[in-house]
Amino acid sequence: MRSFLLVPAREEAFSAALASGADALALDLGDPADPARESIRRRAAAFVAHPRPPGLRLYALTAPLGPAIDADLAALVAAGVDGVFLPQACGGASVQHISAKLAVAEAESGRADGATRVIALATQTPASIFALSTYGGASPRLEALAYDAEPLRRALGAAPDGGAAPLATARSLLLLGAAAAGVAAIDAPFADLADAAGLAAECRAARRDGFAGKLALDPTQIPPINQTFAEDAPAL
Repeated sequence: MRSFLLVPAREEAFSAALASGADALALDLGDPADPARESIRRRAAAFVAHPRPPGLRLYALTAPLGPAIDADLAALVAAGVDGVFLPQACGGASVQHISAKLAVAEAESGRADGATRVIALATQTPASIFALSTYGGASPRLEALAYDAEPLRRALGAAPDGGAAPLATARSLLLLGAAAAGVAAIDAPFADLADAAGLAAECRAARRDGFAGKLALDPTQIPPINQTFAEDAPAL
């Protein structure tokens, strides 16, 4: 898969997401402390349960491991979600933890054991960087490690221009950690929706470095991501 479109779990976002051409949609359930969390969860589950275009994979960006995640998994696994993005993942132990929870949710909903895959958002906290070497063998559910710079930047107190050396280190270590674990590496989203040239340049750099695909914030970002990461795209 080349492109993963992050989609707010709102009715008005669903139609554009389905028409975007993304290989996968990641339904973002938002703040776990939101008083409307239950209705957001139900809306996302209803979307997952509806027919979808052939080949399109659906993921849910759940709460981090903690009190809110069990209800997220129960609703989305029962609806038939293909996988979950795990925020604030911190190494193989986090993947093992969510894998155990997914096994319970699958058993309770009658789905096959192992049907739900995991993509770990693996660079969102400073501690997570030191655990990037521990994903190998954690779980057969693990599909990819995804790079996300913004939460880490905020945790470091780094400037918002993205040039901080620790962020570049985290990106490189994620690529190495994914390769060591034998899974794909997914690049962070490009924040400036108006900068098409910047997105294209970042996609080319990501492909050169070894990323297999990229997160997207808007449907307009999907075509250049798909074009750059296509198997038959020219060498960069």
